[in-house]
Amino acid sequence: MEALKNPLKAALKSGRFQLGLWCSLGSSVVTEVLAGSGYDWLLIDAEHSPNDMMSVLHQHQAATGYPVEIVVRLPHHDNSLIKQYLDLGIRSLLIPNVQSVEEARAIVAATRYPPNGVRGFSASQRANRYGRTKNYHGRASDEIFLALQIETAVAAREAKAIAEVDGVNAIFVGPGDLSADIGALGNPADATVQETIHSVLALASEGSIVTGILTPNETDARRYTEWGARMVAVGSDLGLLCSAADGLAARFSDIAAAKAG
Repeated sequence: MEALKNPLKAALKSGRFQLGLWCSLGSSVVTEVLAGSGYDWLLIDAEHSPNDMMSVLHQHQAATGYPVEIVVRLPHHDNSLIKQYLDLGIRSLLIPNVQSVEEARAIVAATRYPPNGVRGFSASQRANRYGRTKNYHGRASDEIFLALQIETAVAAREAKAIAEVDGVNAIFVGPGDLSADIGALGNPADATVQETIHSVLALASEGSIVTGILTPNETDARRYTEWGARMVAVGSDLGLLCSAADGLAARFSDIAAAKAG
């Protein structure tokens, strides 16, 4: 069996925009439904959501029959976690709260087999179709997509250097944590936060740097795209469910009020 190509990595490398959606409900059924919606990538969040390795596995399996790349955000940049998720068959990773070039290099090393890194060797796992993929270990890094999240003012100042580390495929702004770090907790619209976001996303104009961001606001998403972001998540399963459910209930509030009276 031959290894499958990573369409997200190839598309971003060629300069194409890639539309994404966050998945935080931990449901393989929900992720399967969304996998057929036309997004280029879905992010399964294992940092701020009730996801673990088995729930990620089930969601990845559910999405396999659809033309969408599954990206997983890990809870932190731990070598053992990176190894486990790669062995699980997750080839696209988002690592949160990366602050420096040194951290970026260490994370890249965790995704590479020796002598180019420190990833532990397993002869047979889901990533190589239980030993059936020819020369998986020699070619694994070709299809691994690694995005590092910029979530503090310090990281934003180091963003260009972080993005240029060999093996880093994208830098991804986290507006929530960035706004908190800058002193505007819960307010990514703050002028200083927006200036910082712009400074990171605009790095896309420099050579091969790929930048990305998550925002549920359509106006913001379009502005961030104009600023250079090519990997943009425009909402979440949780947000879509809440919005639709709340909106439907509100539209029937007149009936509920009349019946109560």
